[in-house]
Amino acid sequence: MKTPLKGLKILDLSTLLPGPYASMLLADLGADVLRVESASRHDLVRGMKPQIDGQSAAFSYLNRGKQSLALNLKHPGAVGVISQLLGEYDILIEQFRPGVMSRLGLDYETLKQVNPQLIYCSITGYGQTGPYRDRAGHDINYLALSGAASHMGRKASGPAPMGLQVADIAAGSHPAVIAILAAVIGRQSSGEGCYLDISMADNTLALQALMVPGALNGGSDPEAEGNFLNGGGFYDYYRTADDRYISVGSLEPQFRQRLAQAMNIQDNPPLEDRQFKTLLQQKFSHRDLQSWCEQLAGLDICVEPVLTVSEAAQHPQFIARNMVVTRESGERQVDSALGFEKQPVRSAPLCGEQAEQIMRRLGYSRSEIETLRNDGLFD
Repeated sequence: MKTPLKGLKILDLSTLLPGPYASMLLADLGADVLRVESASRHDLVRGMKPQIDGQSAAFSYLNRGKQSLALNLKHPGAVGVISQLLGEYDILIEQFRPGVMSRLGLDYETLKQVNPQLIYCSITGYGQTGPYRDRAGHDINYLALSGAASHMGRKASGPAPMGLQVADIAAGSHPAVIAILAAVIGRQSSGEGCYLDISMADNTLALQALMVPGALNGGSDPEAEGNFLNGGGFYDYYRTADDRYISVGSLEPQFRQRLAQAMNIQDNPPLEDRQFKTLLQQKFSHRDLQSWCEQLAGLDICVEPVLTVSEAAQHPQFIARNMVVTRESGERQVDSALGFEKQPVRSAPLCGEQAEQIMRRLGYSRSEIETLRNDGLFD
């Protein structure tokens, strides 16, 4: 089962990260994804570095296996083209601010008249309702407003920016995919489509599954280094002699006991967590990371080195799992991690690469396409 979503056809009107990552996951599983994008206002991810054949490595990853139709959504003819496409593509993903699609004549209420089975997924920062619905935001803002940032980082220095876009992907892309696939299953029995309002801020609040319930029910608000999972205990990162770091997650008694023995720390009866943590830091600071990796490698104690991305790509675990693949062009990419049998990594489209092919499939002649091109429909 290499392509379990074969037959699903998705119009992706999104840019940047949350929507494209969601549609990439769907494309990896066999869905037919058509990007509808502007030729005059390029997706900013295209311009990131490094570049491979005129597009960034990040864009190539996020948009692999998709097709592209360049379309000026402000052109009077755009609504007609989208309406025709909905005869095939009955799932739509968009990431504009609330109200934009309505002004373009492409909102759910309008398009469901064209196809009542349409599944329409909007991914926004704050959702379609509430006082923040029209507010601009980024990953860091959703982490902040949802309370997540309040218990990240260190007490002394406060929250730290993350290189991983948790809100965009874990609270945007993934909920969108889950909701879309749930809607597909629901449509099979009801015959009806639906509207999905995915808020990254909402989902970031919901992600805090171990901390928010307590705070809502009489417990105190979580704070940086205030609990056993965010640096308040010995579950933490430790600097080694060569200014590298090693992670310690030895929470269970048997793991902690083995760790203490390996580090020559007297921990019976168990020391207070902060005292144990201080002793661990002292020990780790005396030798380099490689030395510690060699000593602890054979022990089952939940201790691993903090690797760079390049080091991770060369790690035997990820090599054994075929997680980094090399295309014929020489480009290296992270492969799908969704658990199905892997298929060859496909290329990402150039902007508008399949425009003529798609328009011809919709019934437009070459001369009609050329007239529309001259009129700015594909700008």
